[in-house]
Amino acid sequence: MKRVVSVSIGSSERNHAVEINVLGEQVRIERIGTDGDMEKAILLIKELDGKVDALGMGGIDLHIWAGSKRYTLRDGKRIFRAATSTPIVDGTGLKNTLERRVVYQLQEDGLVDFRRQKVLLTCGLDRFGMAEALTDLGADLVLGDLMFALGLGIPIRTLKTLHRVAAVLAPLIVQLPFELLYPTGEKQVKEHKPKFVKWYEWADIIAGDYLFIKRYMPDDLGGKTILTNTVTPKDVEDLRKRGVSRLITTTPELSGRSFGTNVMEGLLVALAGKPYAELTPADYQELLDKIGFKPRLEQFV
Repeated sequence: MKRVVSVSIGSSERNHAVEINVLGEQVRIERIGTDGDMEKAILLIKELDGKVDALGMGGIDLHIWAGSKRYTLRDGKRIFRAATSTPIVDGTGLKNTLERRVVYQLQEDGLVDFRRQKVLLTCGLDRFGMAEALTDLGADLVLGDLMFALGLGIPIRTLKTLHRVAAVLAPLIVQLPFELLYPTGEKQVKEHKPKFVKWYEWADIIAGDYLFIKRYMPDDLGGKTILTNTVTPKDVEDLRKRGVSRLITTTPELSGRSFGTNVMEGLLVALAGKPYAELTPADYQELLDKIGFKPRLEQFV
């Protein structure tokens, strides 16, 4: 049996494990949270290194992207370096392939017409494939990078502007402690005071990392579509209570849970049959085609 483990600096309340059969292989997928303790995450990765088929970095990225420019997070690099034998991934490979592809697939299948929708994407630097696809399809797009990562009430309306902002701020931002930029540990489960409500209300579709979406969301999300990744059954029920019309996750539902992109990328790496260093976006596309993963779609009202 193959084993894929995501070690997350997020809350242990979101832990989950499942065994599935994919392409004739039995695979155990696990998510282990360290409640914001980065040192514990590093030790756990070192412990698992060489004993599992793939590792995921959960709750943190190694890089953020602005077009072809890549910026490396200081804390992400510390965690990434803890594995020296087992391949370790942060989900970037799927953010550039699966998430981009899901947006186009939703448009082609007639499930969402992005050309007619107002979309709030919480962080374009984190979901660069999604941001590029939404722009290409002509969505009325607001990028919330300054709002959701830095708490500044400044919307960004184009990718060109995002790239300019990133050129100035990203070299400084990636040196900050990651907990200042993104909810970690208990911050992932605690209630936050609603903020930037104007933009939640403006949007037809709220897209991006779920913990960013959740961070400031108001009680009333009536009629909204949520396009995201990692949600637990508790998250789904919370969205239903807030009046969300439809939930779409870019990763499939596995035993009641949609795992993060780092977990699913780890699964692809474990199944690839070739060294991680040799994998290309085309390899990911081919594996996704073979597996036949479909986005999860739940219609609430």
